[in-house]
Amino acid sequence: MIAPCLPRLSGIAGDLHAAIEALPIVSPHGHCDPEWWASDAAFPDPAALLVTPDHYLLRMLYSRGVPMEQLGIGKTVADRDSRAIFRVFARHWDAFLGTPTRMWMEHTLYGVIGVDTALAPDTADLVHDQVAEWLSDPAHRPRALFDSFGIETLATTDPALSDLSHHDRIAASGWSGRVIPTFRPDDLINPGRPGQAGAIQALAAMTDTDVTTFRGFLDAIRARRAAFRERGATATDHDVPLLMTAWLPPAEIEGLHSKALTAGLTTDEAARYHGHMLTEMAQMSAEDGMVMQIHAGSTRSTNRALADRFGPDMGADIPRAMNWVDGLDALLNRVGNDPRFRLIVFTLDEAAYARELAPMAGHWPALRLGPPWWFHDSLNGIRRYFDAVVETAGYRNLAGFNDDTRAFLSIPARHDLWRRGVALHLADQVARGVLRRAEAERLAPALAVDLARDAYRLKGG
Repeated sequence: MIAPCLPRLSGIAGDLHAAIEALPIVSPHGHCDPEWWASDAAFPDPAALLVTPDHYLLRMLYSRGVPMEQLGIGKTVADRDSRAIFRVFARHWDAFLGTPTRMWMEHTLYGVIGVDTALAPDTADLVHDQVAEWLSDPAHRPRALFDSFGIETLATTDPALSDLSHHDRIAASGWSGRVIPTFRPDDLINPGRPGQAGAIQALAAMTDTDVTTFRGFLDAIRARRAAFRERGATATDHDVPLLMTAWLPPAEIEGLHSKALTAGLTTDEAARYHGHMLTEMAQMSAEDGMVMQIHAGSTRSTNRALADRFGPDMGADIPRAMNWVDGLDALLNRVGNDPRFRLIVFTLDEAAYARELAPMAGHWPALRLGPPWWFHDSLNGIRRYFDAVVETAGYRNLAGFNDDTRAFLSIPARHDLWRRGVALHLADQVARGVLRRAEAERLAPALAVDLARDAYRLKGG
């Protein structure tokens, strides 16, 4: 038995963690593939499960000089050598010391899978084979693992043009696990993404709607949102590289839409079009009740050679500063006072928490703060987050936790790390006289589960 990387907490923190560590997992935002639960097939091999799809691993290994080809990127599963990829990963295992990735992976290997040999360059084959044997057991297929992890709800993130057939297959299977889609319309509303004009034409065909007018385009989007809600969706998601919202006169947005149909927008026009569309999406969320999520503060694919060769999500996305006050001005002044509207925001710009986002969440009724995102989803990042936001936003204006992961087996580890961070923070608040112990005991389950249920309008518990 390998000792866990993180020991048991003690004192008040230990008591708080013990009270919440076994609570159900609510995973209201992430990027797992719904096909896993639709087919319930065994995961293919250790490398395909643990290494190749994980951009946290890819970026670190690439920084250590490992070519993407050695990790199976750009190859089909059939053409990859799982054992060779795992050997490369193990050879650089020490590169992850001090990172949350190391903690998540140790929890996955030793806690979830039960590997009894410490991973090292000379044990790579042994660990690989233990993982492969574990994967071959029907008890470790996606639906069984979902149930054993204690997952109450898991939301995938699906393109607006998805036919949602995987979700339909899950619903028809009779399995009781709750896997719901999330509506992501970036390809339709952001001219900065490749292929927007083609996506709009595909939307017209899918909805049998005339999208040559702006009103028709909005009606077609409403139809897709309704299709997602029919499958249980409660939220939308928007990747916003450069945050700017707008509310344009009807004649201007109609003209910009006509140019978008032929990919004819200038850079400035594209930004104004996208900014207006974000506000339109907020208005639709007020109308239909879907929670709007904005993820901003990431410069995507900064290594252009990798992006050109292998596509997005190769680990070269880098944090950048955002201006949230000006960026959300048009959107919030349009719908931020509407009691039907809810907006959850995420940033990679940690300085914005205390400077802008916490004060904004402490005022606007519509606004909730998402948890530390991506690079900051770590024990220290969680501590910095609470220190930056609580004094201004309070606890009840936070959205709890979501793991935002493609790595399904890491979900228990990520939620445990958050719950440890919650326990440590609340214990410190008690020690400093900011909270009474009874108040900390009420807040712990709220931060672990209840705030996420409420923020995402999920029923459960």
